[in-house]
Amino acid sequence: MITADEAIKRLKEGNERFVSGVRSIETIVKQIQRATFVEGQTPFAIILGCSDSRVPAEIVFDQGLGDLFVIRVAGNIVAPSQVGSVEFATEMFGTQLVVVLGHSMCGAVKATIDELDKPSDKNSSNVLSIVNRIRPAVETLFETEIRNDPEKLLAACIHANILASTNQLMHGSQKLENLVQQGKLKIVGAEYSLATGRVEFFE
Repeated sequence: MITADEAIKRLKEGNERFVSGVRSIETIVKQIQRATFVEGQTPFAIILGCSDSRVPAEIVFDQGLGDLFVIRVAGNIVAPSQVGSVEFATEMFGTQLVVVLGHSMCGAVKATIDELDKPSDKNSSNVLSIVNRIRPAVETLFETEIRNDPEKLLAACIHANILASTNQLMHGSQKLENLVQQGKLKIVGAEYSLATGRVEFFE
């Protein structure tokens, strides 16, 4: 299994290809040879990303079948099922990198800001369960002067939410925390720009 640093390098290179509008031959070949993955997989990175249809991790990073273990949920939040999925991948495949991938103009974060601004009784309890996981990361920003600039507020809240999810993964699981302390796992945040296609890593 490749190291976390090498995995980040591969993701950055793949994102550069995506931004440039090219795909690697290896990615295409893996799709053609899908039968070779029937017996197993060896993903080099775990991606906890948002469900937004504009941010598919495999495409954004130009990776093929078997390369990424992807977990997608609105707002790239961390709940027990997401933690369990990350634990599963680290244990089963020995993957050494986890990336929490948020993105610009995130609807789940915007919904949380809207709820803080004007609480509504129209959201279902299921939607509120997502909002309430994002809320702690953005509440403090909502109480500052930045709240008067909606664009800057949203951008700052998206960044804060990514960092909060990264922190929750690092400290919300004894198994993951032990791996991090042993140098066997790296957990980083990153943000995808819908406008440019680029991914910025928070290292």
